[in-house]
Amino acid sequence: MFKDLYQTVFPKICYGCSSDLAKTETWLCTSCKTNLPLTHFHKYNSNPVTQIFNGRVPLVHASSFFYFVKESAVQHLLHALKYNNTPKLGTAIGEWYAEELIRDRAFESIDAIVPIPLHYSKQQKRGYNQSAMFAIGLTHLLKKPLDITSVIRNTATETQTQKSRMERWENVSDVFEINSAEKLTNKHILLVDDVITTGATLEACANKILNLAGTSISIATIAFAKI
Repeated sequence: MFKDLYQTVFPKICYGCSSDLAKTETWLCTSCKTNLPLTHFHKYNSNPVTQIFNGRVPLVHASSFFYFVKESAVQHLLHALKYNNTPKLGTAIGEWYAEELIRDRAFESIDAIVPIPLHYSKQQKRGYNQSAMFAIGLTHLLKKPLDITSVIRNTATETQTQKSRMERWENVSDVFEINSAEKLTNKHILLVDDVITTGATLEACANKILNLAGTSISIATIAFAKI
């Protein structure tokens, strides 16, 4: 009774379209969830994400869950994840994606999942790393270990949103450090982030890891933004 009263006063809202959610719905209404623009990139060895890194980073595989479309449910989800204090939303998205990946046996050969780290000042301000929350959801179903300590971000960078491809690279080219090389050596690492646009951040982080003996990299993100 008290739960019903609470939901009447403070109704659950769909993060995709802001409509009220039904009792059985979580985060997204059925309509928004059904119509999310899935990429299905994980089904193909060559796809728009892998092509971003051709000649830049040798990858085993790469994929993104959604297409990023402005003013869409995906953009609203990502905004809520980063700015609305909804860490559990990131975990839910990771679990949704893991269900797709398991169905098609994607990323089976990875040894560990590493989220792109935030600088401690930004993580302290936000309260959590949205990419780490996505990674936690992936680990729940993929049953692979999560590593949030072996790679650190040593510099608080400016937002990448309004920067050119070259400016994005210069902004992140030397901001990552390996903290625990022994945990990554001879491992196939799944590197995860929230959105991929030019791939500059993922490239910078991946190349640091690839400097270690015997390492290989795959990439997974929540969304793929065309430029």
